[in-house]
Amino acid sequence: MRDTLENLYFGKITPNEHDITPGSVLADAMDRAEQCEEKLTALLEGKEKTLLLRLLNAENEISSTMAMENFILGFRLGMRIAIEALDEDDGNLTMTQEEGGTYHGKETGQRRR
Repeated sequence: MRDTLENLYFGKITPNEHDITPGSVLADAMDRAEQCEEKLTALLEGKEKTLLLRLLNAENEISSTMAMENFILGFRLGMRIAIEALDEDDGNLTMTQEEGGTYHGKETGQRRR
């Protein structure tokens, strides 16, 4: 655990940077998008070309923003799951013999047999 925290502190963990596997569905889609962009920019001039580039830049900004937002939401969900998993006084409906039994913090007086 400490290694992860130290790596995070020193900037060695960069979840947004990764290599794309050649031949993967993602790599193929990126190649197709790049080819279409090149063909369109070659066909267009002036205002139309500028408009296409503005559209592509806006789409990239949207994609980057959504990726960051999804990362944050996923991280928060993961932390909530971890916190809940560590909460031993969460009103479990089962008990060990040593506990003597509690239900939402109230003594049941019953022991497991």
